Amino acid sequence: MHSVEERERQRLRDRDKEKPFVELCKGVNGIDRVILREVRGCSAQVYLHGGQVTSWKNEYGEELLFVSSKAVFKPPKAIRGGIPICFPQFGSQGSLEQHGFARNRLWSIDPDPPPFPINNPNKAFVDLILKHSEEDMKIWPHRYEFRLRITLGPGGDLMLTSRIRNTNTDGKSFAFTFAYHTYLAVSDISEVRVEGLETLDYLDNMKDKERFTEQGDAITFESEVDKVYLSTPTKIAILDHERKRTFVLRKDGLPDAVVWNPWDKKAKAMPDFGDDEYKHMLCVEAACVEKPIILKPGEEWRGRQEISAVPSSYCSGQLDPQKVLYCD
Repeated sequence: MHSVEERERQRLRDRDKEKPFVELCKGVNGIDRVILREVRGCSAQVYLHGGQVTSWKNEYGEELLFVSSKAVFKPPKAIRGGIPICFPQFGSQGSLEQHGFARNRLWSIDPDPPPFPINNPNKAFVDLILKHSEEDMKIWPHRYEFRLRITLGPGGDLMLTSRIRNTNTDGKSFAFTFAYHTYLAVSDISEVRVEGLETLDYLDNMKDKERFTEQGDAITFESEVDKVYLSTPTKIAILDHERKRTFVLRKDGLPDAVVWNPWDKKAKAMPDFGDDEYKHMLCVEAACVEKPIILKPGEEWRGRQEISAVPSSYCSGQLDPQKVLYCD
């Protein structure tokens, strides 16, 4: 005898089976967005403004990413939450705006995407592209093609694959830093722990990027945190004890990992962030920050992040190393 709740979940799954895997439609303020769906009922939402994932839901319709209730969906303002793309720089330096300009630009559906391998099971995906503009070249004088594939796997995993190519015609190389600025939704930040980064060196952005070594057996949160962990493993676990859920982040081509929570004072200082919302989010980001990536003309860099949500019986030491990464 099925419970009422189980029957309702099955009804929702049956309803979603009739919907397309990929749907282009309008979002907040008429901004174009793409909705990805899988037959089990999981979904993701991608805004072309910023090439940004703003929603990732499991088969029960539970939201796994954090987007602020005060987020501004009005270009060129970046959307506060989801997974902003930080390119061509992470952080703030020089003439470029904070975290670069990719998260503020309008991306296009890629007319000539890289092919999938034969027999790939993924059907819910979208290929986006961003290219240099004359306006951008005034502040970052380089030609590039940035291809981004966002995939929702059959099991609900969310995968982002970036390919950045130097298309300069003047023979010049360029350097960049990068991050998938992932805002995870958590029940209570004080009940969250991050495993996989213990004993590693990190740069503390709150102490002028001074270098330290992580001392704890896991990272827990009692105050503002803004750290760049260096030479990190390909898998990191984020345990949400209250929700009995673990996020497993797997990455390739991105040696660093950023961990950030603004806590109360900084939260109140951000106009597009609720005063108490820091309690319900944590940024853990696959990144390349310490050593910039350098591309010669014609060269291409590839970086990938995959996130899955699993029951909290998992921890970083139990993850199957054979399943760390599988390529698009």
